[in-house]
Amino acid sequence: MRSDPKKLVRRLTPTATRMLEGAVGRAASSQHAEVTVEHMLHQMLADAKGECAGLLHEYGQSAPALSSRLDRVLTRAASNASARPVFSELLFRWFEDAWLSASLEFGMSKLRTGVLLYQFVSAPGRYSGSSLDELEAINADKMKRELVDLLANGAEATEAEVVGVPSAGGGAVAGGGGGGSGEALARFCRNFTAEAAAGRIDPIFGRHREVRQMIDVLSRRRKNNPIIVGEPGVGKTALVEGLALELVAGNVPSHLKKTELWGLDLGLLQAGASVRGEFENRLKGVISDVQSAEKPIILFIDEAHTLIGAGGQQGGGDAANLLKPALARGELRTIAATTWAEYKKYFEKDAALERRFQPVKVDEPSEADAIVMLRGLAPVYEKSHGVRILDEAVVAAV
Repeated sequence: MRSDPKKLVRRLTPTATRMLEGAVGRAASSQHAEVTVEHMLHQMLADAKGECAGLLHEYGQSAPALSSRLDRVLTRAASNASARPVFSELLFRWFEDAWLSASLEFGMSKLRTGVLLYQFVSAPGRYSGSSLDELEAINADKMKRELVDLLANGAEATEAEVVGVPSAGGGAVAGGGGGGSGEALARFCRNFTAEAAAGRIDPIFGRHREVRQMIDVLSRRRKNNPIIVGEPGVGKTALVEGLALELVAGNVPSHLKKTELWGLDLGLLQAGASVRGEFENRLKGVISDVQSAEKPIILFIDEAHTLIGAGGQQGGGDAANLLKPALARGELRTIAATTWAEYKKYFEKDAALERRFQPVKVDEPSEADAIVMLRGLAPVYEKSHGVRILDEAVVAAV
């Protein structure tokens, strides 16, 4: 099991959490060695008005009969009177798989008992060695197709907001908050054009050629995603800020004038996403928000090799598979940034990525260019710090 059990438990709805607490209590009072899947299932069936009882009734199965069967299974459970029960490995495997289904297939923000029941039905032998006829009799494919509708008015509907709409293929456009609603974009991205319009971005000097090159690449029909390539510290993000200033000033071709420039914050995207599926879920939400935005959006991805180049970060390979089709169809416009070493390692060797990205080379500025940059910024620093900066100081600093 790769996910943190504590984080999985925090994914449960309040109702499911109470069920888990009840399962722990039953195991402890019975002096069982482990809290098992059967303990949890038994608690989920205890509420006659709960989602599990309702689903069983929908598929012509008896909740009381299954509860009695589970009682008989639990009477044979291993006991350990000298220690508190521990959570079984199979219990958290079940939770982990169910969370993937809840978030990626059904677009839910929490793990509810109805999805836990579906997950067991989809692969009963994976979570229990007991024969549970009532669950094995349910058609898992039919249940999957109908589950979102069946749970729409379920007991936990208000506890597990649906943040994406299942597609015809059974997947979901979901993502850490409101796929297509703009919430994921606001949560995990930075709006460069809004910052430029508000005067929060300093002017950029000495990079006019590179900024115009990015605009030229963005104006192409094919291979129209710039990838800024340069060594660490040469100012790759500054080019994007320079482009944002040009967009706000209107110094771009007409087809770009209403475009917004956002930057994906990988730190925010990865923070707290150690549960399997959460990282991809968030990324799907961002992509959905970009595609459904009223104004065209260009998404800046710094350290792009960690996301689309499968550079070792959690979810990297799956992220690449999410981004490549959107890039190929022209549904997602991006500006990426990476180093030469990572570009050669991940992008040049991937034909699909190489076809979609056009390198924009950024070198370390010459001494003369560095002086021009600092001279341009001197008035900004003078105003900010209330000092006067002599030209001799600018030259000496370089």
